[in-house]
Amino acid sequence: MKSLRCVLSVVLISLSTVAFAQSDAQKSFDKLKTLAGSWEGRVTTFPPQAEMEDKAMQVSLRVTSMGNAMVHEMTGAGRPDHPVTMFYLDGDRLLLTHYCDAGNRPRMAGSTSADGKTVEFEFLDVAGSLDYGHMHHAVFTAIDANHHVEEWTYMMPGDKPVRARLDLQRTK
Repeated sequence: MKSLRCVLSVVLISLSTVAFAQSDAQKSFDKLKTLAGSWEGRVTTFPPQAEMEDKAMQVSLRVTSMGNAMVHEMTGAGRPDHPVTMFYLDGDRLLLTHYCDAGNRPRMAGSTSADGKTVEFEFLDVAGSLDYGHMHHAVFTAIDANHHVEEWTYMMPGDKPVRARLDLQRTK
Protein backbone atom coordinates (compact mmCIF):
# COMPACT_ATOMS: atom_id res chain seq x y z
CA MET A 1 0.00 0.00 0.00
CA LYS A 2 2.84 2.37 0.87
CA SER A 3 4.56 1.76 -2.48
CA LEU A 4 1.28 2.42 -4.31
CA ARG A 5 1.03 5.82 -2.59
CA CYS A 6 4.61 6.64 -3.58
CA VAL A 7 3.96 5.69 -7.21
CA LEU A 8 0.72 7.68 -7.23
CA SER A 9 2.52 10.73 -5.79
CA VAL A 10 5.23 10.54 -8.46
CA VAL A 11 2.62 10.24 -11.22
CA LEU A 12 0.65 13.23 -9.91
CA ILE A 13 3.78 15.37 -9.61
CA SER A 14 4.80 14.39 -13.15
CA LEU A 15 1.39 15.27 -14.54
CA SER A 16 1.35 18.65 -12.81
CA THR A 17 4.81 19.41 -14.22
CA VAL A 18 3.64 18.58 -17.75
CA ALA A 19 0.50 20.68 -17.29
CA PHE A 20 2.60 23.63 -16.08
CA ALA A 21 4.97 23.36 -19.06
CA GLN A 22 2.06 23.21 -21.46
CA SER A 23 0.44 26.25 -19.88
CA ASP A 24 3.76 28.15 -20.13
CA ALA A 25 4.05 27.36 -23.86
CA GLN A 26 0.39 28.25 -24.37
CA LYS A 27 0.87 31.49 -22.41
CA SER A 28 3.83 32.40 -24.64
CA PHE A 29 1.84 31.62 -27.79
CA ASP A 30 -1.15 33.62 -26.54
CA LYS A 31 1.18 36.57 -25.86
CA LEU A 32 2.43 36.45 -29.45
CA LYS A 33 -1.13 36.30 -30.77
CA THR A 34 -1.83 39.73 -29.23
CA LEU A 35 0.62 41.12 -31.81
CA ALA A 36 -1.59 40.07 -34.75
CA GLY A 37 -1.92 42.99 -37.17
CA SER A 38 0.15 45.26 -39.38
CA TRP A 39 3.20 47.10 -38.09
CA GLU A 40 5.86 49.47 -39.37
CA GLY A 41 9.04 50.99 -38.06
CA ARG A 42 12.76 51.41 -38.59
CA VAL A 43 15.55 48.88 -38.28
CA THR A 44 18.88 49.39 -36.55
CA THR A 45 21.71 46.89 -36.86
CA PHE A 46 24.84 45.99 -34.94
CA PRO A 47 27.37 45.99 -36.35
CA PRO A 48 25.82 48.53 -38.75
CA GLN A 49 24.70 47.05 -42.07
CA ALA A 50 24.50 49.88 -44.62
CA GLU A 51 21.90 48.10 -46.77
CA MET A 52 19.46 47.86 -43.83
CA GLU A 53 20.39 50.58 -41.31
CA ASP A 54 17.50 52.96 -40.52
CA LYS A 55 15.38 51.57 -43.37
CA ALA A 56 11.59 51.40 -43.11
CA MET A 57 10.25 47.91 -42.42
CA GLN A 58 6.74 46.48 -42.45
CA VAL A 59 5.71 43.44 -40.43
CA SER A 60 2.49 41.48 -40.77
CA LEU A 61 1.46 39.01 -38.05
CA ARG A 62 -1.56 36.82 -38.72
CA VAL A 63 -3.16 34.02 -36.71
CA THR A 64 -4.14 31.11 -38.97
CA SER A 65 -5.04 27.41 -38.96
CA MET A 66 -7.93 27.80 -36.51
CA GLY A 67 -5.64 29.54 -34.01
CA ASN A 68 -2.97 26.82 -34.13
CA ALA A 69 -0.32 28.80 -36.01
CA MET A 70 0.81 32.36 -36.56
CA VAL A 71 2.47 33.77 -39.70
CA HIS A 72 5.08 36.55 -39.49
CA GLU A 73 6.09 38.32 -42.72
CA MET A 74 8.71 41.05 -42.86
CA THR A 75 9.12 43.37 -45.85
CA GLY A 76 11.02 46.53 -46.61
CA ALA A 77 14.60 47.78 -46.52
CA GLY A 78 14.58 47.76 -50.33
CA ARG A 79 14.39 43.97 -50.54
CA PRO A 80 12.33 42.39 -53.35
CA ASP A 81 11.43 39.29 -51.31
CA HIS A 82 10.81 38.61 -47.66
CA PRO A 83 11.28 35.91 -45.04
CA VAL A 84 8.33 34.10 -43.49
CA THR A 85 8.28 32.81 -39.93
CA MET A 86 5.73 30.37 -38.51
CA PHE A 87 4.97 30.12 -34.78
CA TYR A 88 3.21 27.05 -33.39
CA LEU A 89 2.85 24.80 -30.37
CA ASP A 90 4.48 21.36 -30.45
CA GLY A 91 3.40 19.53 -27.32
CA ASP A 92 4.77 21.51 -24.39
CA ARG A 93 6.98 23.81 -26.52
CA LEU A 94 6.40 27.01 -28.46
CA LEU A 95 8.42 26.75 -31.67
CA LEU A 96 9.17 28.94 -34.62
CA THR A 97 10.41 27.94 -38.03
CA HIS A 98 12.01 30.75 -39.99
CA TYR A 99 11.91 30.33 -43.79
CA CYS A 100 15.01 32.37 -44.44
CA ASP A 101 16.20 34.34 -47.45
CA ALA A 102 19.44 32.36 -47.03
CA GLY A 103 17.57 29.24 -48.20
CA ASN A 104 17.43 27.41 -44.88
CA ARG A 105 14.90 26.82 -42.11
CA PRO A 106 16.13 27.36 -38.55
CA ARG A 107 13.91 26.28 -35.67
CA MET A 108 13.86 27.95 -32.27
CA ALA A 109 12.06 27.29 -28.98
CA GLY A 110 10.35 30.13 -27.13
CA SER A 111 9.75 31.07 -23.52
CA THR A 112 8.14 34.05 -21.80
CA SER A 113 9.93 36.38 -19.41
CA ALA A 114 8.84 36.53 -15.78
CA ASP A 115 7.05 39.86 -16.37
CA GLY A 116 5.14 38.36 -19.33
CA LYS A 117 6.16 41.10 -21.78
CA THR A 118 8.89 39.29 -23.70
CA VAL A 119 8.96 36.04 -25.66
CA GLU A 120 12.51 34.90 -26.41
CA PHE A 121 13.46 32.20 -28.91
CA GLU A 122 16.62 30.09 -28.63
CA PHE A 123 18.15 28.20 -31.56
CA LEU A 124 17.38 24.45 -31.78
CA ASP A 125 18.49 23.31 -35.21
CA VAL A 126 18.47 24.19 -38.89
CA ALA A 127 17.50 22.39 -42.08
CA GLY A 128 19.24 23.38 -45.29
CA SER A 129 22.55 24.95 -46.17
CA LEU A 130 24.54 27.13 -43.80
CA ASP A 131 26.66 28.55 -46.64
CA TYR A 132 25.19 32.03 -46.20
CA GLY A 133 24.52 31.91 -42.46
CA HIS A 134 21.26 31.46 -40.56
CA MET A 135 18.85 33.17 -38.17
CA HIS A 136 19.88 32.19 -34.66
CA HIS A 137 17.86 34.08 -32.03
CA ALA A 138 14.70 36.20 -31.80
CA VAL A 139 13.10 38.31 -29.07
CA PHE A 140 9.62 39.88 -29.17
CA THR A 141 8.84 42.52 -26.53
CA ALA A 142 5.36 44.02 -26.20
CA ILE A 143 5.62 47.63 -25.04
CA ASP A 144 1.87 48.25 -25.25
CA ALA A 145 -1.04 47.30 -27.55
CA ASN A 146 0.31 49.49 -30.37
CA HIS A 147 4.08 49.20 -29.95
CA HIS A 148 6.44 46.24 -29.91
CA VAL A 149 10.12 45.57 -30.50
CA GLU A 150 11.61 42.64 -32.39
CA GLU A 151 15.28 41.71 -32.09
CA TRP A 152 16.68 39.19 -34.53
CA THR A 153 20.22 37.74 -34.49
CA TYR A 154 21.59 36.40 -37.75
CA MET A 155 24.70 34.24 -37.57
CA MET A 156 26.98 34.95 -40.53
CA PRO A 157 29.37 32.27 -41.83
CA GLY A 158 32.20 31.93 -39.34
CA ASP A 159 29.74 32.47 -36.45
CA LYS A 160 29.75 36.27 -36.66
CA PRO A 161 26.46 37.64 -35.26
CA VAL A 162 24.56 40.52 -36.84
CA ARG A 163 21.75 41.91 -34.69
CA ALA A 164 18.74 43.74 -36.09
CA ARG A 165 16.30 45.67 -33.90
CA LEU A 166 12.90 46.69 -35.25
CA ASP A 167 10.97 49.28 -33.26
CA LEU A 168 7.42 48.82 -34.57
CA GLN A 169 4.15 50.75 -34.30
CA ARG A 170 0.77 49.22 -35.13
CA THR A 171 -0.80 50.49 -38.36
CA LYS A 172 -3.94 48.32 -38.07
